[in-house]
Amino acid sequence: MTSSVPRSILPPLSADEQHHSAAVAARLQAEIAGAGGWVSFERFMDLALYAPGLGYYSAGSAKIGAGGDFVTAPEISDLFSRCVARQCAQVLSLTGGEILELGAGTGRMAAAVLESLAAAGVLPERYSILEVSADLAERQRERLGSLPSPLRERVVWLDRLPERPVRGVVLANEVLDALPCQRFVVGGGGDPGTVVHELGVSLQGDSFVERAALPDPALAGACESLLKELPQPLPPGYTSEVCLRLEPWIAGVGACLERGLLLLFDYGLPRSHYYHPQRVTGTLRCHFKQFAHDDPYINVGVQDITAWVDFTRVAEAGVAAGLDVAGFCTQAAFLLATGIESFVAEAVGPVEGARRAGEARRLLMPGEMGEAFKAMALTRDYGAALAGFALQDLRHSL
Repeated sequence: MTSSVPRSILPPLSADEQHHSAAVAARLQAEIAGAGGWVSFERFMDLALYAPGLGYYSAGSAKIGAGGDFVTAPEISDLFSRCVARQCAQVLSLTGGEILELGAGTGRMAAAVLESLAAAGVLPERYSILEVSADLAERQRERLGSLPSPLRERVVWLDRLPERPVRGVVLANEVLDALPCQRFVVGGGGDPGTVVHELGVSLQGDSFVERAALPDPALAGACESLLKELPQPLPPGYTSEVCLRLEPWIAGVGACLERGLLLLFDYGLPRSHYYHPQRVTGTLRCHFKQFAHDDPYINVGVQDITAWVDFTRVAEAGVAAGLDVAGFCTQAAFLLATGIESFVAEAVGPVEGARRAGEARRLLMPGEMGEAFKAMALTRDYGAALAGFALQDLRHSL
């Protein structure tokens, strides 16, 4: 995660990127025109990311890693994946079954987890991957195809959540932040009788512009509830996000978990911190060629759009789906509890030791990924304590 940069210093688009972005913009413009000149931000984000054959995650481009738009924890270091594997091993030793990874990136975490579990003698019956991005699925197949055959043969790709019950572990690293969200502003819209207005997208010539409108009933109800719950009122003009897709997403994944663990990693906050009065512009971020910025209306279709996760809403959705909230902590606390220091200490020689130490710092330090990223455990029919949440900090309670 990097801080936002001015739009003026973003790298220019290549000719292919310009062509693709223009096609996505045309699709969005047609959608707005067909809807009477305004669509919700949720709909805009949905099309920009997932429009078939056009959206950022639906079309081919390098997204993750040094040549892409952002870097995830598994790409920084296999230390992260080895810690995840240690948590998986604990669960699998009790439940048996399999691992299902949702959004597996380049496949690097899947490879490292399988190799670590093989070394520990706790391999899953199979390792399933559900991936919405065709080009990422191809990268996964290429990377995982180089594994030894006893591991490679356990990997399968799915095009939907499995209908049969899953025992074991479901993994989702940086998936929730990419669910399309709605945006709201306190006041605004020229209607003093409406507490919250919904932010959507209109056209000004060929450009996308933000415009407030009356909120739909679901967003109005969600905002009314959170405003009553927050310890401090939000000031006029306060802008933020609500992701109402979290509940059906958790319900769908929870429905296919018969016994075991749903392990989530993402950047986010408990609700009282997420909607703090000083967080006046919300958490929306875009990622383009390793730069983070806050303008979703440029580079459409060739940049990522994300919003931080309200982990209180995730926990509530888990409980509503019949799951137990078994743990919540910072990424740093999870990695320390699962032994990242011991993995660093295994380095052979000063060069490898320095490299691993540097990678661990990026994963652990508050100014890097250690505090902004959180880990949450949702379980079903699993009563044992989870090793990765032994260092939970009550400051991050929900």
